[in-house]
Amino acid sequence: MFFELIGTIVAGVATGLIVWAANRTLKGRLPSWLVPVSAGAAMLIATVSSEYGWYARTQANMPEGFVVAEAIEETAFYRPWTYARPFVSRFVAVDQLSKRTHPDQPDQRIMDLVFYGRWQRTAKIPVLFDCASGARADIVDGVEFGANGEVVNAQWLNVGADDPVLEAACEAA
Repeated sequence: MFFELIGTIVAGVATGLIVWAANRTLKGRLPSWLVPVSAGAAMLIATVSSEYGWYARTQANMPEGFVVAEAIEETAFYRPWTYARPFVSRFVAVDQLSKRTHPDQPDQRIMDLVFYGRWQRTAKIPVLFDCASGARADIVDGVEFGANGEVVNAQWLNVGADDPVLEAACEAA
């Protein structure tokens, strides 16, 4: 966040200086309001560019084995350009390399979900998926596993077979 703020300020200052230098070269023929307006426009463009580029940059820097399961797009009234093209503000990735299974429960697997959010800390949560019944349960305190791998005291959430997070977890080889 700090580096983006610095980048935005540098973009505004650099553009303002370029327009000021052009005005000096032209001996004051440009309107006087052009320097602050161009600096402000450059700062706005830098901010919007950073906002829309965050998802692609973050996705490109994810570790091997991470698969984006769901991306949440957002619009806001104070960002009117988002009504024309919403931007991704957060997304969920499945760490397919973290897959853990039990031989007696082949349709169930434990995998880590990683939650990414713009201006938020990344969170990693282990989740139990039941691919056969289309359900998932967070692994929290109190969840126990029986001798044959069956889950005791889990709060199952029926999400259905078309849930994108469940699909990404169940397609993991």
